Amino acid sequence: MVAPATTLWSPQQFCLSASTSDPDLSDVATTAYELVCRVDFSAPGFCLIDLPEGVTSQTQRRFMLSLKRTMHRIHSARTGRDLVYLSAARFDQQVTTKLHRDSGPAECFLMLGYEPSPVSADLAVADYSLCAHDWRLTPEQLLALHNPMFGTGEDVLRPYLTRINCYSNLSHQVLLINNSIAAPSDKQGAWQGVLHTATVHNPSDALRRVVNSTLIASVPAGTPESVSRHEQELFAATDLVRRRGYDRHHLEDDS
Repeated sequence: MVAPATTLWSPQQFCLSASTSDPDLSDVATTAYELVCRVDFSAPGFCLIDLPEGVTSQTQRRFMLSLKRTMHRIHSARTGRDLVYLSAARFDQQVTTKLHRDSGPAECFLMLGYEPSPVSADLAVADYSLCAHDWRLTPEQLLALHNPMFGTGEDVLRPYLTRINCYSNLSHQVLLINNSIAAPSDKQGAWQGVLHTATVHNPSDALRRVVNSTLIASVPAGTPESVSRHEQELFAATDLVRRRGYDRHHLEDDS
């Protein structure tokens, strides 16, 4: 991970706590929506939610499903559009990554549920949409010219980095990241995304760093979910953790 020269956002601006006194999640969902689903640069484009003590893996995943449903109601009321799942999976993520966006449509966000783990890591985001705006480029053009996966893109984005200092590998937490690549729109606004990175400090095949990963998109009203209600329930209830990957062929999935 690149060490930021400055920090655009302070933890007080993007670190949230879920309250047991908010059963329908209306308060935390409204705040998360306004922080993440931004159409300008007055909000960070991400937030981290600390869950109460006593949460289990399954209750964390059900929290994620409930949070998405409440955010969908907010999004529908404000824009007339729907929020739908494009994917939902659990995996053991112990690979250090460069700044990147995950594959997805022009307007989408990630909701990642981190489970407690002995594997420690640092997380950070870079506001590449703001950088593109400052350079008078679209986000897509910026990535084409200065992709931080290659070359000097990390240096270009260094002033736009924020460390997620409230992330802890010892707690159940949920991180929302605006994963969009939409160009700015003056008509109704378009989600402005950020890039994300993780630096994993002590990876080990003997340990687990479980991430419950969902990708959620803004779509026209009435668009069907790519992840059915049955598949969402399986995501919430399963013990399966995918470990085998393109760089970890020797591992078997947990079940």
